[in-house]
Amino acid sequence: MPPSPSKSSDKSDTSSARTLPTWLRWLLRFTLWMAGLAAAGAIGLALVIAVALSVAYPNLPDISDLADYRPKLPLRVYSAEGALLGEFGEERRNLTPIGEIPKVMKDAVLAIEDSRFFQHGGVDYKGVLRAALANLGRVKSQGASTITMQVARNVYLSSEKTFTRKIYEILLTFKLEHLLTKDQILEIYMNQIYLGNRAYGFAAASEAYFGKPLKSLSIAEAAMLAGLPKAPSAYNPISNPKRARVRQQYIIERMEENGFITAEQAAEAKKEELKIRTGPDNTRIHAEYVAEMARQLIFTQYGNEAYTRGLNVYTTLNAAEQEAAYAALRRGIMDYERRQHYRGPEKFVNLPTAPQEVEDAIDDALANHPDNGDVLSAVVLEASARKIVAARANGDTLEITGDGLKPAQSGLSDKAPPNIKIRRGAVIRVVKMPKNTWEITQLPEVEGAFVALDPRNGSIRALVGGFDFDKNKFNHAAQAWRQPGSSFKPFIYSAALEKGFTPATVINDAPLFFDAGVTGGQPWEPKNYDGKYDGPMSMRTGLAKSKNMISIRILQAVGPKTAQEWVGRFGFDPEKHPAYLTMALGAGSVTPLQMASAYSVFANGGYRVNPWLIAKVTDHKGRVISETTPPVTSEQPRAIDARNAFIMSSLLQEVTRSGTAARAQATLKRPDLYGKTGTTNDSVDAWFAGFQPSIAAVTWIGYDTPRNLGSRETGGGLSLPVWISFMERALKGVPVMEPTVPAGVVNVGGEWFYDEYARSAGVSSVGLEDHRSTAPAVTPQAPPPSEERSRILDLFRN
Repeated sequence: MPPSPSKSSDKSDTSSARTLPTWLRWLLRFTLWMAGLAAAGAIGLALVIAVALSVAYPNLPDISDLADYRPKLPLRVYSAEGALLGEFGEERRNLTPIGEIPKVMKDAVLAIEDSRFFQHGGVDYKGVLRAALANLGRVKSQGASTITMQVARNVYLSSEKTFTRKIYEILLTFKLEHLLTKDQILEIYMNQIYLGNRAYGFAAASEAYFGKPLKSLSIAEAAMLAGLPKAPSAYNPISNPKRARVRQQYIIERMEENGFITAEQAAEAKKEELKIRTGPDNTRIHAEYVAEMARQLIFTQYGNEAYTRGLNVYTTLNAAEQEAAYAALRRGIMDYERRQHYRGPEKFVNLPTAPQEVEDAIDDALANHPDNGDVLSAVVLEASARKIVAARANGDTLEITGDGLKPAQSGLSDKAPPNIKIRRGAVIRVVKMPKNTWEITQLPEVEGAFVALDPRNGSIRALVGGFDFDKNKFNHAAQAWRQPGSSFKPFIYSAALEKGFTPATVINDAPLFFDAGVTGGQPWEPKNYDGKYDGPMSMRTGLAKSKNMISIRILQAVGPKTAQEWVGRFGFDPEKHPAYLTMALGAGSVTPLQMASAYSVFANGGYRVNPWLIAKVTDHKGRVISETTPPVTSEQPRAIDARNAFIMSSLLQEVTRSGTAARAQATLKRPDLYGKTGTTNDSVDAWFAGFQPSIAAVTWIGYDTPRNLGSRETGGGLSLPVWISFMERALKGVPVMEPTVPAGVVNVGGEWFYDEYARSAGVSSVGLEDHRSTAPAVTPQAPPPSEERSRILDLFRN
């Protein structure tokens, strides 16, 4: 019988197996074992990852808030028109929706940071491979971190490089990609990333480095900003311009490679000269004191959240008027400074001979003496009686000759003491004159303040609290309590109108003397500013000429206690105006802002208005949080009768027409100007307070530590020019406003009277029987007690 097929086959297989080489059999066994181990390892790794995910994923931060992205946004303060006045917060940031970010900026970022952003799912595996090859030094790569991974890291994770943090970063990346759209992720990135110079996000960086909005960027500028995320300090165009430009050129190439720009555009972008902002923002409105006032008010209401919520505060300030006020006050102070003795250079440094060492020494010296607005710092290279050559921090060299040397002649004299002598290495101040010549000057020690209100509702239209906020942050407009001198007299006159006085009342301008029996202490003999006495004159003339004897006699007749109560109607604190005859000369304490509010009562027909600053507060999306409705004048509390305000305005108009402020109407060529000068004894404080029916404004100039401004310095010479300069701008195009004669007032013989006093029923004269000029006709209220007498007796003159 033939053999069975199955048995034959078994024998054949056995025979074949026995014929395999031993090494091959072992290799097969090893491969099978390794495959088994690999499978087991893969299963184990999968189990480990699964366990890790199950543990880590619940611990991932909640990212649902990113769907409504709200980063820390600074507090911003604006003028009524929307001009930026100030910014407060640790981070500069302008939250910009993705739809408002220009394509060129997005393209520049994508080209260098993540060109496949819209293709990958959060982790770019090709990028990971490129990064691995780059680590081996084989190819140049832009890195493996995608934009989504950077968002995960920057928003939620620390920057430490650990395996655990990397796991969390990847998991968070997947979570972000699942929850948000690509545009949402890119929007967060473009607004969140830190780009140096306190700027967060590209909109803030555009302002910080180029001084322009994001929408105005060129390709070259966008490429420069796109180089910052990798290393904001290393590629900072201000501190490291060469490295920043190298990276910018590379980014432009990447934009071309990715098809974002053409070769021609790339070539043009590479050649473009960028104008990097290196100094302070000189385009911003100078309203630092106002911005600080607004910050304090908002902080009181919102606390620390004020600096992170992105609140926008719109003030009542008029930007053009604010700039006019700032320029006018600085000009007035610098004009005063030109009349002062030269106090000498601010510092002396030893300048080496080597050019590069000289530059370094100048940089070091001027770093501690920064520019103060248009008052610039420089180091003297050469000095003689006819010429000064000085160097600026930016490398510019300037020459001062001729009239530009006059303010510092004493420092150029051969006999000048060492601390005054201008020589090589001296740190000096210079200003540029209208004809592009230079003049030597010095930082002023004197201070000043200016404030303007709308008298109809009390809104602050302009406020300057000092010569320079960086030099002195004390707000003199709102915080400086100073003696008002003769600028306070109108409030005494206002009280007199209610006691039967009229503008035609004749008062004797004759000397007054109060002996020790009357005063209870030292004798008191007040004087007029010029030391002259003109005899009987009308109350109108007395105010126009600012005669101290007239004011004292008026206060005697009214009574100091009555006058003290009366001035409280204007917003003054009666306790700061003791009920003594010295009140007639402005011996109390006021602030410039308080004076502007008080003069507004005359301007608006007798209503008391309270100064206010904040008109509206919005969130970062422009939604109104709070808003102030301007008060209606007629709904404000009445301080004085309309007829009192009318006649007082008439008297104050005379001051600007023929009196101590006649320069006002002569310069501005309009009759609707009203006001009063004020100069305290020894010219310690110089004031001008005045108004036009649509705006009330006050100027004050003096030293922080009260001292003499100069024997010839007066309110009319110092403060009035500042007021006039401001009014030239504020009243441009404003029609002349004629006052409406209120009920109860009549004109007789060209003078205004209350109805009941028009026919000699009021006070016709005061002090005329006193021809000996040794005592007043009315028994006086004694001056202050002895502890105050030395401070304010005979303090004031016009």
